[in-house]
Amino acid sequence: MSWMQKLYETYEACSGKKDIPDIEDLRPTGTSHQNAHIEVILDQHGQFRRASIIAKEDAKTLIPVTEKSLTGRSGRKPPPHPLCESLQYCAGDYNSAGGTRESFYKQYCDQLQGWADSDEYGHPKVRAIFEYVKMGRLVGDLCTHGLLAIENGNLFAGKKDVEHELDEHPVMKLLTYDHKNEKDQAKVFVRWTVEGDDLCTHSWEDASLFDSWSKYVASTDSVYGFCYVSGLHTGLANKHPARLRHGGDGAKLISSNDTSGYTFMGRFLGADQVSGVSSEVTQKAHSVLQWLIGRKQAFRNGDQVFVSWAVSGKEIPDPMANSLDFLDALDEPGISEKQLATDVGQNFALRLRRKMAGYAAGICDSEDIVVMGLDSASKGRMAIIYYRELTGSEFLRRIEQWHHSFAWMQNYGKDCHFIGAPAPKEIAWAAFGKKVEGKNGTKLLGSTVERVFPCIIDGAQLPRDLMVSAVRRASNRPGLEHWEWEKCLGIACSLFKGIHKERSYTMELEDDRDSKDYLYGRLLAVAEKIESTALWMAKESRDTTAARLMQRFADRPFSTWLTIETALVPYMSRIQARMPGLLDGYKELLDEIHVKLNGNGYTEDTRLTGEYLLGYHCQRAWFKTHKRDHGKWVEKSLDEPEINDVETELTN
Repeated sequence: MSWMQKLYETYEACSGKKDIPDIEDLRPTGTSHQNAHIEVILDQHGQFRRASIIAKEDAKTLIPVTEKSLTGRSGRKPPPHPLCESLQYCAGDYNSAGGTRESFYKQYCDQLQGWADSDEYGHPKVRAIFEYVKMGRLVGDLCTHGLLAIENGNLFAGKKDVEHELDEHPVMKLLTYDHKNEKDQAKVFVRWTVEGDDLCTHSWEDASLFDSWSKYVASTDSVYGFCYVSGLHTGLANKHPARLRHGGDGAKLISSNDTSGYTFMGRFLGADQVSGVSSEVTQKAHSVLQWLIGRKQAFRNGDQVFVSWAVSGKEIPDPMANSLDFLDALDEPGISEKQLATDVGQNFALRLRRKMAGYAAGICDSEDIVVMGLDSASKGRMAIIYYRELTGSEFLRRIEQWHHSFAWMQNYGKDCHFIGAPAPKEIAWAAFGKKVEGKNGTKLLGSTVERVFPCIIDGAQLPRDLMVSAVRRASNRPGLEHWEWEKCLGIACSLFKGIHKERSYTMELEDDRDSKDYLYGRLLAVAEKIESTALWMAKESRDTTAARLMQRFADRPFSTWLTIETALVPYMSRIQARMPGLLDGYKELLDEIHVKLNGNGYTEDTRLTGEYLLGYHCQRAWFKTHKRDHGKWVEKSLDEPEINDVETELTN
């Protein structure tokens, strides 16, 4: 019951605090949100005044609900809501007006009368609404004002495949097709306004009305017992809310079948023998969970949801965000690839420390942080697939550790370059590509995110197969579009660096790192630079030999390097003819790398690990920040053009 305890505490801590974002969406107990179609205005004596169709942007309405109407409206006799309802329930003249569905007017009226006649918990608005509803003339009044579509004196029902002029009626445009492919006006939902001495005329905005309903419901509970969350002897919940992820979500976290099913499996004789919670507790807990899921910070993928929050309602970092979103870098001007290469992580580390210090200033070390994952295998059952309770300091430390350990130069396309860690969904894309896109990829994306999430929150080791898959995709350069390859390359480097923390890789070119894979990656970058420079001189635009053979190079580096090196001969001759000094610089780099490679497994034609991508990426970034000037390599200034090393040689 720990998760429900924390959700209940969150409700108690956040309810009524106007400084918390989207707090207005946290609904009171015994209520739910429903899109209304028509607003009926009455006077304080229950007399009809007027009515109007509600615009879509104003349709969201807070309504009182019962435990049964909140948890399920299925079956032959779905339970009515106590106040705002559809015509099928609240219109006594629905059938006489040509309505073809079964009317539940009596059940609705009986329930509303019980609330209205309550001496202790009745409410003036409820009494006025009941006085009008019992007259049974709602459809007639709405038709008189032209708010319903009528054909031959009966309520019109639009067919999906049959065009009719009444389909253009304003109320018909608000309805959706049901399982019979009809737009039935039985589903027209009505909300109430009572004009009188009260300044608050709208029933869905009257706090005193909802308070009276909550107390009335509590007084009618017949099953009492010990609530394991509040510690009180009170009315226990028989059913628990659904619709946690969206309005049509029928899956529940807590449910029980009758004894003829297999729910208890011999452990209990009945559902009441399991730990009980009160109606108030379960409604508050589910209400706050629904509110948390609805906020922008929750990660959603089909039926899968991951949500994290502070019990106090304070802002916390989103564990599902990449470093760009985490540091709010989208508010800053885009940086170039050259600026990215110049940074090599110093600015990122500084900004990360500042960001975490800002969170730490508002979140105390003992703050309760909860991380929760939900998913469902069927339409009626939902499971908690991940749950952790952490202190504020522990949560912030693990978030910072993730972004620091997996930080690398990322290129997500035009004006989207940054240094940092990728998001879990981006890791899934780098590993599996289009297999995680669209409806068909929902399951694979969900399972991958579920595997990555503990690496962020628990500090667990990232699954190696994800890193290997990302490295393989980054090596398959001809099989990807340029922007896809650039993005995949940065993510693959992040994953390899994060998995091998003990090697202390940096984003700056490491001249003293003499491992075979790293040096082979540097060789590939130099070969690519030589050929691309020669192609630029000839004003040609095509892939280099190094780019085309990258996958083969990763599998058989020595034999493939001999092919690439042979192909460089004509390009080196072209550079020699126009700028021999620049060619000398490239040869110096090749000689320097070869010296380190000799005797270090140079001739072993075994598959390279992802480390070669780090060497390749760093060497390529090094070329963006250096140029050849008067026989030596020097650093460029940020305002110099990309091809400045060639221009410098031409002027020398």
